[in-house]
This record gives sequence, structure tokens and C-alpha cells, in this order.
Amino acid sequence: MSLEIRQEVVTPQTLAEHGRISIAFTVDRVLAVTLAEDNADAIELTLTEAPVPSPYVKDYDIVDGEGPTRWGRIFDTSNWGMIGAYRDNLRVGGAVLAFRTPNLWLLGGRSDLTALWDLRVAPEHRGTGAGTALFLAAEVWAVERGARWLKIETQNVNAAACSFYRKMGCTLGGFDRFAYPELPHETRLLWWKPLSR
Repeated sequence: MSLEIRQEVVTPQTLAEHGRISIAFTVDRVLAVTLAEDNADAIELTLTEAPVPSPYVKDYDIVDGEGPTRWGRIFDTSNWGMIGAYRDNLRVGGAVLAFRTPNLWLLGGRSDLTALWDLRVAPEHRGTGAGTALFLAAEVWAVERGARWLKIETQNVNAAACSFYRKMGCTLGGFDRFAYPELPHETRLLWWKPLSR
């Protein structure tokens, strides 16, 4: 079963298809952020894992106001892109990229930045290379539009995603312990990846 990566147009239908892929994952460990200054007076962020006493399943699509089918109603997605991962014509994953979207805080009004807004792989296809292929295709998509940076938001409860982004060459560039008032135990983590042209 070979993997096929396809660039797609963002439409309500393609967002709905993307949303059929589960984003749910088991939270069995959390990451604590630590600040350290190195000898060049730079601040370095490090992550330390701690087990969760009672693992649970996290599914961002069931959070009120979230999920792919809602994004087109909230944001101007005319500059957004989608990439699908297929095995035997079956969609097994996808990535959604946001670019030049004025009201999207993650982009900060910058035109040299693409947000990897959502990357998901079906649970039974995780660990098979689909996520890596999607990430690499997302980099190409962003570079083709003149972006110099890729930015990704995740949370400290998604240790697997953080490990993946680090493996893909991303650097933890910021965090916000109070970003989610309704989820006070979760910390927003912001990952950055410089793009080569």
C-alpha cells in the first residue's frame, strides 16, 4: 500500500472529509516547560515529561467551536491549503495550512508565515510515515507561497505531537500557561520551523 500525497482546495466538502479523520489521542503524559538561560544570555525552553495518573482520551473536534467544518465559517480560508494522504484511494490523513489570514491570531498579520493549522492521521495509520509525508508537503506548500516560517500550535498534553514536531526540525518558540481558561491544566506550545527556499 503506497502512500499518495495530494494538494487539495479548501472547500466545505474537503474540510468535512478532513474532519472524518479522528484527531483523538490518549493523554498518558504531560510536558512541563522550563526556562533556562544559556551562556550567551539566550533563553532556552525545555520540555520534561511526567506521567498522567489516569490516562484519558482527548478529542479537539468535540470542543465547542472547534473542528474542520466550522473553520470556513469563522475564517476567510481563501488563502488556505489542504494536503491529503491516501492509501489505495482511502484518505488516511491530512494537513490544513493557513496563510495570509488577517483575523487569525496565530499568523500575527505576517505574510512570511504559514500556520500548520491542523495535521491529523487516522489512528490505525499513525507511525507509518503519513505524518512525515504530510509535514514535508506542508513545507513545500508554504515555500511555494513565499513563506519563510512554519508555525504550529499544540498543547502540553499532546506529547506525541511535540515529539513529532521536534523530530521534524521545529523549535519550541513560546508557550502560554493561561491560553485556555476553560482548560487550566493545558499549556499552549508554539513551534517554529524556518523554511528553505
